[in-house]
Amino acid sequence: MKHLSFVLFLLLSLHGFSQRFSFVTAVSGLRNFSPGQKFWTIGQDFKMDIHLSEKQTLYLGFTYYREGKFRNSFETRAKSSSTIPQTIRYQVTSGWNMREFSIGWKHYFVGSFDAETTWNLYGAAGFGILFTKVTNTFNLSIDTALYQEAVRPAPGSGTFNRLTLDLALGYEYPLGGNFFIYGEARTWLPASDYFSPYLHYNKKVPFPVMGNLGMRILFGD
Repeated sequence: MKHLSFVLFLLLSLHGFSQRFSFVTAVSGLRNFSPGQKFWTIGQDFKMDIHLSEKQTLYLGFTYYREGKFRNSFETRAKSSSTIPQTIRYQVTSGWNMREFSIGWKHYFVGSFDAETTWNLYGAAGFGILFTKVTNTFNLSIDTALYQEAVRPAPGSGTFNRLTLDLALGYEYPLGGNFFIYGEARTWLPASDYFSPYLHYNKKVPFPVMGNLGMRILFGD
């Protein structure tokens, strides 16, 4: 949180050098493509854009999503050769609640942040911190006196965090009166990687593609 406070202080300081800024909000749909952990969910995206020039913008963003669920089957083996059955298959239903803070740079390839009559095309890149709460529910109880404990995933609730590389491509159109509608394709790529016992698989987490549809409101002189 200290790092986020510093980022917010930096953005507010930079705002002193810029006379114009925007508030951005959108409805977001997400499809996660992490191996064995694919799911759909919806959420909301908020951003503050600080316009440093017609083409260059610095942004601070926050995104949250409703719980996305998926299910996988796993197998555990008996500790003794005399135990019947020797293997038990069980299912784990998991739910992810994702929140992300991000900071990055937006560049207008076509148009500008204050275009009044023409459409805009922009690209954005930045870094984020992803916070995810995980809940793993087993369809049956495993007798650990007879069978090996589940190697993955761990039962119950836990969290995992990731640093992310954020990339986006968007289209804007002015409605007049400093209002813009926009559509955006966005992704988060994992910029950090560590083992979490609550994940079904630890490769390519997260690996989502998001589609955002929303509005930008321009303020300032």
